[in-house]
Parts: sequence; structure tokens; C-alpha cells
Amino acid sequence: MSGHSKWSKVKTFKGAIDAKRGKIFSKLSKEIAIATKIGGGDPNMNPRLRMVLLKCRGANMPRENIERAIKKGTGGGETANFEDLTYEIYGPHGVAILVEVSTDNRNRTASEIRSLVTKVGGSIATQGSVTRLFHRKGQIIIPRDAANEDQLMEVALEAGAEDFKAEPQGYEIITDPAHFEAVNKQIEAKGIKADAAGVTELPTVTVPLANEQAVAAVNKLIDALEDHDDVKEVYSNAEQPDDEDKS
Repeated sequence: MSGHSKWSKVKTFKGAIDAKRGKIFSKLSKEIAIATKIGGGDPNMNPRLRMVLLKCRGANMPRENIERAIKKGTGGGETANFEDLTYEIYGPHGVAILVEVSTDNRNRTASEIRSLVTKVGGSIATQGSVTRLFHRKGQIIIPRDAANEDQLMEVALEAGAEDFKAEPQGYEIITDPAHFEAVNKQIEAKGIKADAAGVTELPTVTVPLANEQAVAAVNKLIDALEDHDDVKEVYSNAEQPDDEDKS
């Protein structure tokens, strides 16, 4: 998901039009197949698969699609070998972008990502220059009407959450990556359904975008990256106007 605010990301992900939804399901199916090939089809024994299934739930992906992807990953036979890579990018207006991919052809993917970036005036950053601007955290996004604020905060903090934020759109719970699953399970055990939950990259420093032209330029690159078949996740430190209005 892109560099829009966390609330607009959830709205876009859950309310995607049919064409976009098909693309999302296709990417999730690929992630499931890779995860099951690496670690097996039992999510209780496969942390990577558990994370993908949480994303599938957030996207309302049909169960039959999930089961088909698991069978593909565990079915044996000749399948491509995928490797996980992270690209560090500086986009328009100095925005820092992290792109996570799974590819069976490193050279092809690198060439295509570089082409997408240079077309909009961005550049591939030196290793470590962008990753240092992010920290890896568990994040759980819950809509306002799904839980009582005081009760949810108590459950989250007692389960080991690092931070709890109440905003007009809903609640954001931040955890250490190692504690994410424990916190998420406690919340689910209370019958509270999250809009999004997973381990993500959160920016430590943000770059405000001053006007619509800047927003459009950054989103053009983010959208192009998200549309690439090998891309799993796109993170940015862009602080868009709606981020400020809703914080």
C-alpha cells in the first residue's frame, strides 16, 4: 500500500474497484504461493503465510482464492524460485520510498523498477540511506465503531502494545514486530475486527507535500510501483495534506 495516509490506504484497499481488486487478489495469491512453497501450507507453522492471510482478510479476498493459492504453493512440480528484495528510492520532492518485491528474475525487476523511477524524476538511493528513515513495527488499524476506546486501549497495552492512538477515523495500535501477533490475537479474542493488521515500515521523519502538484507527482510514482507485478509493498515518508487534516 502506498504513501497516502493510513486511513486513505485502508479505504482504497477495502473499496477498490473491480479491476484494482483483481490486481490485489492476484498479488496476494502470488504471495500466498511463495509463502507456502517456502514454509508449508499450515499458517500455524508458517509466520510468513500468517502475515499474508491477514492482508487477504483486510482485502476481503474470497476463501476459494486463498485455498487455490495455497494448493498452488504446496502442489510440487517445477515452480520458479523467488527472492525477496528491497529497493531504496528518492522520489519527487525528496520523498523517501521503500519498495519490497518478490522476483524470479532480479535483473529484469531491477531494470523495470529503475525505469519507473527515472521516468518521474526519481532516483535509486544508495543502500541504507532510505531504510534508516523507517522503523519496522507492527500496526493494527481499527475503525471507530468496532470498539470502545478505553477497553481497546486496555486490551492492547496489557497485551504488549507500544503505543495506542485514537483519531477521528479510528484507532492505531503500534507494537514491536516480535509482539505483533500476541497483541493482534488478544484483540481478535475480544471479537474486535481490524481494518488492517501487519508488520510494516513506518517513517521516522516525514516530508510534507505542499500542494496538489506535489501530491500528484509523488502518487504517480507510488501508483506505478504498486502496479508492478513483482511489488509486494510500497512505503513512503510523504506527509500528504489529508494526513495533516486528519491527525
